[in-house]
Amino acid sequence: MARIIYTYTDEAPMLATHSFLPIVQAFAKTADVEVATRDISLAGRILAAFNDLLPAAQQVPDALAELGDLAKTAEANIIKLPNISASVPQLKAAIAELQEKGFELPDYPDEIESDADKDVRARYDAVKGSAVNPVLREGNSDRRAPKAVKEYAKAHPHTMGEWSAESKTNVATMGADDFASNEKSVTFDAADELVIRHRAADGTETVLRESLKVLSGEILDATFMSVARLDDFLAAQIKRAKEEGVLFSVHLKATMMKVSDPIIFGHVVRAYFAETFKKFGAELIAAGLNGENGLGAVLTGIQGWENEAEIRAAIDSDLANGPALAMVNSDKGITNLHVPSDVIVDASMPAMIRSSGQMWNAAGAQQDTLAVIPDSSYASIYQVVIDDCRKHGAYDPRTMGTVPNVGLMAKKAEEYGSHDKTFKLESAGVVEVVNQAGEVVLSHEVAAGDIWRACQTKDDAVRDWVKLAVTRARASLTPAVFWLDSSRAHDAELIKKVEVYLADHDTDGLDIQILAPAAATALSVERIRRGEDTISVTGNVLRDYNTDLFPILELGTSAKMLSVVPLLAGGGLFETGAGGSAPKHVEQVVTENHLRWDSLGEFMALAESLRHAGADSLADALETATARFLNENKSPSRKAGELDNRGSHFWLTRFWAEAAAESNDAELAAKLAPVAEQLVADSETIETELLQAQGEAADLGGYYRVDAAKTDAVMRPSATFNKIIDSI
Repeated sequence: MARIIYTYTDEAPMLATHSFLPIVQAFAKTADVEVATRDISLAGRILAAFNDLLPAAQQVPDALAELGDLAKTAEANIIKLPNISASVPQLKAAIAELQEKGFELPDYPDEIESDADKDVRARYDAVKGSAVNPVLREGNSDRRAPKAVKEYAKAHPHTMGEWSAESKTNVATMGADDFASNEKSVTFDAADELVIRHRAADGTETVLRESLKVLSGEILDATFMSVARLDDFLAAQIKRAKEEGVLFSVHLKATMMKVSDPIIFGHVVRAYFAETFKKFGAELIAAGLNGENGLGAVLTGIQGWENEAEIRAAIDSDLANGPALAMVNSDKGITNLHVPSDVIVDASMPAMIRSSGQMWNAAGAQQDTLAVIPDSSYASIYQVVIDDCRKHGAYDPRTMGTVPNVGLMAKKAEEYGSHDKTFKLESAGVVEVVNQAGEVVLSHEVAAGDIWRACQTKDDAVRDWVKLAVTRARASLTPAVFWLDSSRAHDAELIKKVEVYLADHDTDGLDIQILAPAAATALSVERIRRGEDTISVTGNVLRDYNTDLFPILELGTSAKMLSVVPLLAGGGLFETGAGGSAPKHVEQVVTENHLRWDSLGEFMALAESLRHAGADSLADALETATARFLNENKSPSRKAGELDNRGSHFWLTRFWAEAAAESNDAELAAKLAPVAEQLVADSETIETELLQAQGEAADLGGYYRVDAAKTDAVMRPSATFNKIIDSI
């Protein structure tokens, strides 16, 4: 029997799983496919990290490690739903909830005072940020909008804010003394084992990484950001935003880049609240309130202090005297600087561009914005799109082309694989990467507080990436552009490989180019305005940025993309979309029992997964059902009392059964035709039961670790529907 692993994750996707998974398992049985689950939620990963310290009754399997091993085999068939990439505030909240439930977990240590603290911090740090994706992504990414989704978006266009030629919105980025400008890169001719060390000005030597193994053909980059120049840059941008009368916002990746970007976020908070930290900084920093966890953590942390009122007054003064801050939630007073995980660049920048290039101010109105993206590696792509909209107006979803993506991410490729090689330097000196022969391969002169990082890109990952790009270009007869900048050290090394590996493939008749990101963006937006498609072939971080930027403009969301990851060993990983708005969805469930999460991504990933499992007829029926689902507009409404996620699952199920009943596969048709008849006959009853469940508060028994029975009851409220599904 073929087996699919359906991941159990967090927030809205997790709630949707409680509704959808029983349907999936029931239908899959008809094609002799087993659908099993593995818990890779934040809570599950936390508990797994402490298995050796927890009582036996509280121990859980390390599902992520298990799936990481599976992903390296040809048998892998994994459906990956969005999970929390936890910032420290989220991590602490999850720990507190688990402790309240009786799990004997230690607190997250803000300060390291013992070896035990060091061990606990290391375990928790391994869980936070992008802990899941690098483990599972043992292949490169093929992400695109399916034809049915694109056609639906054209026929039912989402709203786009109007752009003014007078818009003052812009991107601000360093351009010097940052990661992009300080980068050095080398490709190894043979396998080696490296040491990363820091030599201080007084000669003291500290080993930062004792052993870093590299393979033949592997690219290694090293770079650093000068925090002195960062602070100068931030002060200038705060002044600029004030003078221009625009909102000040910062956009980082403080979950994926879980070492560097929280540090940068802390610099932003301290720069904006400069007078507060000038007066109270020593006291705040000593208490661990350095801004890296956001203004919200500072405000919470000072509660009960003797000088709390003075500090709050200083914060209010900085807010009054500084530029207006972009707001995450104007009604609740949550600013762009409150929580680092609220300002994820790949979600927040496209949303701003879609909304007339504006963000929300404290009064709940939209306003032009200075979007601060400190590192200049990819900031230019957003400026190009902003300039294009300022000149030509908003894009038209009814006519615009599409920009699918082929992304290099296998084997922790590029920046997202830098976590264990990123360091905040305690003193000035030189950071060196040294090979086994004692030769210095890469080096940088650094100052105290600078952020230094290295990242790796393996040769077989690059080779597969080029192959996937050519395959996708050939299959769709679409121009493909490698977004690589020959003036950037890492990209220059990649370009050498791309040019060699392209020669291994038949590219006759294909339009394949290599352009720097800004030029590639300009070409892509020029073409989408003409209704033309262009494949973006990018590295790992740009993969993340582009697969939110273009889908949000084209479709209104990135959750409706099909994301297929052909694993290097021959298995398949099927990802289901973005989860950036998931916390708000959960809040609505808790308050009024309405889940507006759209499971379209799950539907599309499931079809690909079923086909990979050999259940072609069932997959075909699901794709037919999904197209009908879109055409008949059965996606969830945002408003309680109307169709929600559970109702959309019912309609998809009915359409799926009806499509299967008409299948050329006689065995499948015989199994599901009676189900289709029952669902059609009971549609009105089922709809009534689903709608009647809405309107009142719902008890899930938790947020990070819900009560399974309570959540099943909330997410499967139709007894009639449940009886039909459970009888299959």
